[in-house]
Amino acid sequence: MNQLETETDSPKKSAQKDWMTHRDFLIPAAHRVFAWGALFLAIYILRPFFMLVFFTFVFAYIQTRGVLRLEILIKNRTFRAMITAGVILGILTAALVLLVPRVKNQTEIFISNFSEYIARMDQELFLAGDKYPILKEIIPQLKSEQTASAQTNPVQPDTLSPKKSPTMALLQELTGLAEESGLKNVNQVIETLGGISGRIASVTSSFVLSLLFSFLIVLDMPHLRKQVTALQNTKLRFIYIEVAESIRDFSNVLGKSLEAQLIIAIINSFLTAIGILILGIGQSVAFLSVIVLFCSFIPVAGVFISSIPICLIALQTSGLQTMLLAIVMIIIIHLIESYILNPRIYGTYMRINPVIVLIILTIGGKLFHIWGLILGVPVCTYIFGYAIKNKETGGG
Repeated sequence: MNQLETETDSPKKSAQKDWMTHRDFLIPAAHRVFAWGALFLAIYILRPFFMLVFFTFVFAYIQTRGVLRLEILIKNRTFRAMITAGVILGILTAALVLLVPRVKNQTEIFISNFSEYIARMDQELFLAGDKYPILKEIIPQLKSEQTASAQTNPVQPDTLSPKKSPTMALLQELTGLAEESGLKNVNQVIETLGGISGRIASVTSSFVLSLLFSFLIVLDMPHLRKQVTALQNTKLRFIYIEVAESIRDFSNVLGKSLEAQLIIAIINSFLTAIGILILGIGQSVAFLSVIVLFCSFIPVAGVFISSIPICLIALQTSGLQTMLLAIVMIIIIHLIESYILNPRIYGTYMRINPVIVLIILTIGGKLFHIWGLILGVPVCTYIFGYAIKNKETGGG
């Protein structure tokens, strides 16, 4: 009888054991899916506030770095936070007072004269097409049946079109605006630039709020850290354990990457400003330098976008020779950025060998294009420096 009961209970115990094994696997997996799903859902819901969140993260990271660096000189953390915030606010205020009015005026001048720049560029292209017939095969708008009418009747500002203007066609090809999914022509880009003043209020409000939020976050960081850490003693403990360390590590990597990009952008703008002054087109130096500053955060395409206004203004102001010199200047600065600044600055801030940085940027650009260039270094740094290392440590 006992043997029969044992044989009957054996399948039940085996089934219970299998269920316990599956439960031990399924529950942590469900917790992990729920934790990361909730995080990505929160990010998706907050997407309208991306600019505010992004600026807050950037300013908070910069202020945190400043507070840590001042620790040797000043022991009081609150005082350090106030000094750091004051320095950042002073720099931004000086930029707003001294730089923004000039940039605004020069931007308005560039937009109002854009059609004249295009017309002048068209004339040079038609002349080059007569001297070098191969250009007519590359740019169909330069072919003979269109050349005569274009030279005698220059393109009117209101009729700028890639079908009539070789310059507009080239701009579309260089900036990718000829694709059906993108803008139809560069005129729409100019209209967007012209109406950008209508968005200044929202951008300014996000900017100011991010400064305020970042200061409050950095000022109360110890208390906030304790409150976040306290989540591991609540029913949300599984979410904290799953995502807290990953978010912290990736935030550090992303912050260092953005800091490196900012340094590169500032150096690019400084070198471009010097080159513009040497070329004799310093009347637009503020506008062109700011364009280079922002376009430095756009891999590959940013070089072409920032080069367009420089070349157009150089041609209209000082002629073809100055425009060619401007192109040489842009190429030299781009080579300095690609082979000196990117590897060394990224290598210093991200603690990666310069050769590996070049490999990551090359492979990332080929496989994932813009996103690969933007996120390639921080993602690879996080994966190989944090995620894999943590797994190996946990497994040991």
